[in-house]
Amino acid sequence: MQTGYYSAAAGMVTQFNRLDTIANNLANVNTNGFKEDQLIVGDFMRLYKEARDELPHANNSKEGAQFLNRTMTRAPQIVDSYTDYSVGNMQKSSNPLDFALSQEGLFFAVKTPEGIRLTRDGAFTLNDEGKLITKQGYEVLSSDYKKSQEGISFATTDSIIEVDKNGQISTNVPNSVALVQNKKLFIAQPENLKDLIKEGDNLYKVADITSLKNIENSGAVRQGFVEKSNVNAVKMMTQLIETNRLVGMYQKVMDTQMNDMNRDAIEKIARKA
Repeated sequence: MQTGYYSAAAGMVTQFNRLDTIANNLANVNTNGFKEDQLIVGDFMRLYKEARDELPHANNSKEGAQFLNRTMTRAPQIVDSYTDYSVGNMQKSSNPLDFALSQEGLFFAVKTPEGIRLTRDGAFTLNDEGKLITKQGYEVLSSDYKKSQEGISFATTDSIIEVDKNGQISTNVPNSVALVQNKKLFIAQPENLKDLIKEGDNLYKVADITSLKNIENSGAVRQGFVEKSNVNAVKMMTQLIETNRLVGMYQKVMDTQMNDMNRDAIEKIARKA
């Protein structure tokens, strides 16, 4: 079979993977705090050069030569992926239970049935018990959670809720406008953003929860605002069109390799025979 067919097939699979990523980004263009994903396309030769010292056979051996399939050296493949954690646009909501983080790399900590998770979506609400929760019902954690194992609660008499730029919550004294300090938001900062794993409900999983740092004076909390997705819809649509065109091009190459060239070869052999 022609080597060009392998390269075209690999290219098409790569573009299918890109389509999945682009479609997911576009589907979350209006999701609060969503962070855009991107793929890095390389080739087999690049992968080989980066990993050849760990290959099971020496590079200059017969087995090593068999391991490195020269027909695939330039076949495009997904070699890496990353998430763009840049801050999205801030949208004013005037809701006292909406919060946004104006700095990259900071997250709200929430408690889920699977454990502690992180989120950039600060559109919170209250449950029937007066606890601060996410739209999915996950409890929002306080800065002293590791000691108290408690979240953040409000009384029915808390008609005034104010939160400063460091996440310190203040509520009113009953039947008064005087304010007293309540709990403080857990503003988490992972040691390495690359270690975060995306999950459903706009959540991130951290491999080592004990490594999470609570930033006491972040200066990043904005009450009455929500952070929008950092996905650029125009850019994603452009990439979507480009990727669809590439899929069509690879399909045409595969068809040429398998049909036109094979038919031409058969006709020439038949004439010689």
